[in-house]
Amino acid sequence: MKKSIISFNSTLEVEDKFLKKNLPILKVGDKIKVGLKIIEGNKERVQSYIGIIIAKKNSSINSTITVRKSVQETGIERVFLIHSPKIDSITVLQSSKIRRSKLYFLRNLKGKASRLRQAF
Repeated sequence: MKKSIISFNSTLEVEDKFLKKNLPILKVGDKIKVGLKIIEGNKERVQSYIGIIIAKKNSSINSTITVRKSVQETGIERVFLIHSPKIDSITVLQSSKIRRSKLYFLRNLKGKASRLRQAF
């Protein structure tokens, strides 16, 4: 019994080293800009991905967000690990007033119908 408690505490200590401390408060419905580090050959650059958070899963270092953007009437979703070293920056561009925890209904909407009410 004591062995499992010790190993659990040591995993928490290791996870604390890799958690990012300077993250903004992210909510479902926020329009965000994620800066991804991309390595091409021997060069490294930052590529931005702008979209709306439609789902969020919190579990310490394995916290993820699902971001959806539409390009030429086609929806693209991508899941990001928040504490990943490949993520350079996350900035909140706009907040929306939402009464749901998951916005999967946006998958069926297109164009102006997929707009969300802005929070002030």
